[in-house]
Amino acid sequence: MMSLLRAALVLSLIAIHTVLHAAPLLLLALFKALLPFAGVRRALGRALSAIAESWIAANTWMIDTLTGTRFHVSGDEGLMYDGHYLVLANHQSWVDIVVLQKVFNRRIPLMRFFLKQQLFWVPVLGLAWWALDFPFMGRYSRAQIARDPGLGQRDMEATRRACGKFREMPVAVMNFVEGTRFTPGKHARQASPYRHLLKPKAGGVAFVIDAMGDALHALLDVTIVYPAGRPTMVDLMGGRIPEVHVVVRQRPIPDAAEMGGRYQEDRATRARFQQWLNGLWQDKDATLEQLSGR
Repeated sequence: MMSLLRAALVLSLIAIHTVLHAAPLLLLALFKALLPFAGVRRALGRALSAIAESWIAANTWMIDTLTGTRFHVSGDEGLMYDGHYLVLANHQSWVDIVVLQKVFNRRIPLMRFFLKQQLFWVPVLGLAWWALDFPFMGRYSRAQIARDPGLGQRDMEATRRACGKFREMPVAVMNFVEGTRFTPGKHARQASPYRHLLKPKAGGVAFVIDAMGDALHALLDVTIVYPAGRPTMVDLMGGRIPEVHVVVRQRPIPDAAEMGGRYQEDRATRARFQQWLNGLWQDKDATLEQLSGR
């Protein structure tokens, strides 16, 4: 009962401060959309990011104050707030996003996620993500693309447009390369070679590196571990997550010409890139095995 009451309190506080932050954010976004002056738009973009970071800071304060969850973070030294990063992480729960925001808020640029188009319609947050230049993707299935090959081209064009914007400002491009949250059922259906992970998908990462490789400072390879098992957001708000381990490894960005260039056209390039990503996932799986206690 206490955990449910705590979850209700935290959820209520999040709803209140979300509305308080969203109102000025959407007003500034309207000005940004209407004004044609590049310098003014850049200044408004920085102001929008600052509002989002304030919202994340409020969430972090509530987690630290009201949940009792202990966070163990390693490898996060030397981060740059004005850098350009590609962030890759394993994906087990919606809690992962809150964890990433808590660890990196105001230490690297505001993270931008590639979101499904349907999330644009989430009340308040959908418009906020749009205002903050989060790219929305169709995420079409192979069957849909087979019926209409042009659908796949749409997502590539959306990625290209987003990366064009990101080159002009400090940014952290976030990608859950498994494409979906880990569950035992998905793991079994994939026949994944990893014990704690789904197979990584290389296409989106290769495309970002191809479009932004020379502008990216580093790859942040993040492993999130919940020793007590995969949690829900209600578990987090109710104080039912005893601890979280976050391991950050800063790695060099692969050479775009060698690894990312011609990814769509060249089978050998695809094979090299997938092999590189599989190596990251092997290291990540070993870290999960070591820290999960299972």
